[in-house]
Amino acid sequence: MRRRALLGAALLAGCARSPEPRLFTLAPRPGEARAGGPATIELRRPGLAGYLDRPEIVRAAGPYQVGLAGAERWAEPFGDMLGRVLAENLSQRLPGSTVFTEAGGLSADADGVVELDVQRFDADAAGLVALLAQVAVRRSGSRRAAPRARSLRITVPAAAGDTPAMVAAMSTALGQLADAVAEMLRGV
Repeated sequence: MRRRALLGAALLAGCARSPEPRLFTLAPRPGEARAGGPATIELRRPGLAGYLDRPEIVRAAGPYQVGLAGAERWAEPFGDMLGRVLAENLSQRLPGSTVFTEAGGLSADADGVVELDVQRFDADAAGLVALLAQVAVRRSGSRRAAPRARSLRITVPAAAGDTPAMVAAMSTALGQLADAVAEMLRGV
């Protein structure tokens, strides 16, 4: 009985010393405001590579390896955060448009639709953030018309090797993605 009590106390002491998680969020980045986008734009929930769909921050750990950043986590589900920040970036870049996310509380008929599939979004050991995504934009209701689609590869060096610098570089990469998507939307 005494052994169990000691074991229980040791387990509780170990739990008490575990570090509190550090929570991070992507942030919108300013870009050039442009006219000519659709009046309303629906941003569909981004598709994510499975390794990104987790609360922990993911880093490339070497050839064919990824690692988790310990107690450093995203403050919200990664796909929701990515969509929210991209929508805010697009709203700033297309001031004549109203941008809403499929995952949000609004449901409205949109004039334009953005679909995004993120295949990679992480930093390597040297701190270079890589974003690899496929984007398609189209006028709503025109499923038969071919969407405008592109594959995008964006790289941004982090200012330092720590997680805040990596998240800042990821935010910059997402801003650059918004620049490309805004330009695509101007043509639909």
